[in-house]
Amino acid sequence: MTNTIYDAIIVGGSYSGLSAAMSLGRALRQVLVLDDGKPCNRQTPHSHNFLTQDGETPQLIATIAREQVARYETIRFYKGRATEAKKTTGNFEIKTDDGSVFTARRLLFATGLKDNFPDIQGFAACWGISVLHCPYCHGYEVKEQPTGIIANGDVAFHYAQLIFNWTKKLTIYTNGKSTLSAAQEQIIKSNSIAIIEKEIASLEHEQGKLKRIVFKDQTSVPLQVIYSRPEFTQNCPIPEALGCEINEMGLLKIDPTFKTTVEGVSASGDCSSMRTVSVAVATGTQAGAFINNELSAEDFVKI
Repeated sequence: MTNTIYDAIIVGGSYSGLSAAMSLGRALRQVLVLDDGKPCNRQTPHSHNFLTQDGETPQLIATIAREQVARYETIRFYKGRATEAKKTTGNFEIKTDDGSVFTARRLLFATGLKDNFPDIQGFAACWGISVLHCPYCHGYEVKEQPTGIIANGDVAFHYAQLIFNWTKKLTIYTNGKSTLSAAQEQIIKSNSIAIIEKEIASLEHEQGKLKRIVFKDQTSVPLQVIYSRPEFTQNCPIPEALGCEINEMGLLKIDPTFKTTVEGVSASGDCSSMRTVSVAVATGTQAGAFINNELSAEDFVKI
């Protein structure tokens, strides 16, 4: 255990965590960034809808970001996975997977989400490459192409009406019996969108690039683009263990200043907001600034 008491420990050193670290480092705060080096978008070949970085690889964006953040002398990095946290008198303690313990006045979780993929062979390998979740991030690059949607019920309906703006060549694959309402089915079919209820066995692909959908009845359909939104859980269980509430969307509940429902604990990025790199960066910047504002007010009163 170190004797240093950091102003803030940031759990998660991807886009949002690094952005928050920069805000705090520029405010001369002592910051520790804990990260295990496994960002959730590590398979994604290109990042889009991010000014000055449109079309760049996520890895390069992250590498440049870390190099720039590392220039601030009050920021320290530690490679490892946070496993436990507890509130102490006026501070927090974080324990890592190698047994190290660190102390800070504030915690920020920028830990992202864990996608729980359906039991479809090849789905995980195609995720972020040809199986997409966000048309704002990737829709332009696959516009007007024949496109599948693996979803059911309200999710399928929402995807259909949204993606229809990018391509009219849509097919919904419900992977089993449809749970769309009669009204939803009528609207979907009126837009010439087919609904296929066959169960999916696998996605044939080449290094993540989709070639065809194979159904359990041994039939198949050539296809190169699919949208899907698998269920997800919080990538890090620590906030919930501390008592942080989860909202109806499965995200950490935060207020306008990025505070969770536990005093002294904040959250930014995918674990608490829209999943896109630009939003992760923006929320990290704001969360870092709000943490510094709170620490500044606290210290000013003590003087």
